[in-house]
Order: sequence, then structure tokens, then C-alpha cells
Amino acid sequence: MVAINAFLEHVHKTYRDIRVFHEDKPEIPHGAEVWNPGPNAEQIDLVVTLGGDGTILHASSLFSAGAVPPVLSFSMGTLGFLLPFHIDDFGQALESVVNGKATILNRMRLACRYYNKDLVKIGDDCDDWQVMNEIALHRGASPHLNTIDIFVDGQHLTEAVSDGLIVSTPTGSTAYSLSAGGPIVHPSLSALVLTPICPRSLSFRPLVFPCSSLITLRIGDRSRAPAGVSMDGRVSHVLHPGESVNVQASPYPVPCINRSSIVESEPVSTEGVKPGKEDDWVRDINNLLQYNATFRSKALLRHSRT
Repeated sequence: MVAINAFLEHVHKTYRDIRVFHEDKPEIPHGAEVWNPGPNAEQIDLVVTLGGDGTILHASSLFSAGAVPPVLSFSMGTLGFLLPFHIDDFGQALESVVNGKATILNRMRLACRYYNKDLVKIGDDCDDWQVMNEIALHRGASPHLNTIDIFVDGQHLTEAVSDGLIVSTPTGSTAYSLSAGGPIVHPSLSALVLTPICPRSLSFRPLVFPCSSLITLRIGDRSRAPAGVSMDGRVSHVLHPGESVNVQASPYPVPCINRSSIVESEPVSTEGVKPGKEDDWVRDINNLLQYNATFRSKALLRHSRT
């Protein structure tokens, strides 16, 4: 709350005409108005998150019915792929946004729809789920493997016998999908990543599809277990044999503000590219994943930190 109060104090002091809203929670910070998502909600021009990557995923879920405003994300000391700014930089970052100097990376989302055995849609159109990282079908507490038929644009691809399946966005390719052996995909690309979870067949490898693809995951009639469905870590449905989910690219990406937005305020480096001009993603896979780091380079890194 200390960081939030400092942020709000700065906004009210520097930008007096800006109204600040906060999601309807038990603790509403002083100076913020209550905001509830929905078709009649107050229009939002900028979303500001303070926390970890999960905070951004939650913010994305609040705009599941349409376009997402630009998202300005601040880290509270947590490392994450979606956190270009530290909380100490909020003054510079806000100034860049207000002055129209912010640069945007549109991070693709997934739109998901559920169907029953008779291929009748479950729920209304407004019940479509917008997913920023991934949708995962898994066997849950069942000791049996799932049997899932995979269709791509109406064509039967394969019958998957596994612990489950993951369909992720490029943003989500460094999350659950990566842990399951999926590829790392640059977030500026528009693609769908299909990754099996502990498949029975050793030849079942991850696949990458264009964003125009429609992927259908149908629980096989011979499946001995239903499939639990989680979206960005939220449990949403349980699919029984014959039921299915359609997954495709959403028309509403999440516009994330890059760190290069405050490059003019940072000192100029004498080596390599200027601060902020480098690809944030390249920096992150090196710093967060230690991409292709050998045992020797890891030892040197630990030594340099002591």
C-alpha cells in the first residue's frame, strides 16, 4: 500500500485532471474511485499494475469483453517477463505516457469457446474467455491419462493420450508451455503454440501454428478421465467425453508499454546499444532464464554478485 499511495500522491499532484480508478476490493486506496468491469463500466484510458506477472494477467481478465487499454506495469522487486519498469521509475514512465512518447508491444491473447457433445455452444457470446498466457487441459486428480482429439481448422491432427495439452500465446511460451518442453516464441509474433504435457508417445512434439488457425480440443469418447481446464492459472471448466473447446487468436491483444519509453531519461551507454533500445525480450531471456548459460558462465555470474 505504501507504493500505491506514493504513486497516487504523485498522480494527483502532477496530473490534477486525471481520474484514478481502482478495482472494487476491500481495501481501496485513498484518492481512487471504485471501478467494476462490465459493459457499463467507466471507460479506462490506461491500466497501471504494481506487482508481478500475475497482476498483469489479472488486469487482462478484467477486459474480457473487448479491447484492453495500454498497460503500464511496475515491478515491486519481482522478476518477470511482463515487468519492464521498476516502481522507482513511475515518474519517468508516466511522463512518457502523458507526453505521447510511449512505445507499445501488442501481446496476443486467445479467445476460447466451449461446446457440448451436440456442438452447441456453452454460455453466451459474452462468456468467451480471453487468455493472455495459455489454456491448459489436464487430468487433474484422476490417475488416468486424458484422450483428446486435436483438430486444426476442422482437420483431425491426432489423438493425444497424455496428462494434458497446452495452447499458449507467444507471451505464454515462457510460462507453463516452456516447463512442458515447448518452444520460446518472440512476443511480437502472432502464433499459437501447442504443447503436450507428458505424452505417452515420444514422437508427439510441440507445434507452432499461425494466428489464423482454429484449434479444437475434444475430449475423446474413450477417455477414462475428464479434463480440467485452467486459463492463465484460473480453473474455469471441466470437460467430459464428447465436450470440446475452440481456441483461436483474439482480436483484442494486450498493449504493453515498453521500457524504451523512458530511454531519453536514461544515461547513454558507451558500450553496445543505448539503454532501452535493446529488445526487452532479449534482455529478459538472458537475465531471467539465463538462456544458453554454461556451467562456467553461471559460476562467473555468481562470483560477480558476491
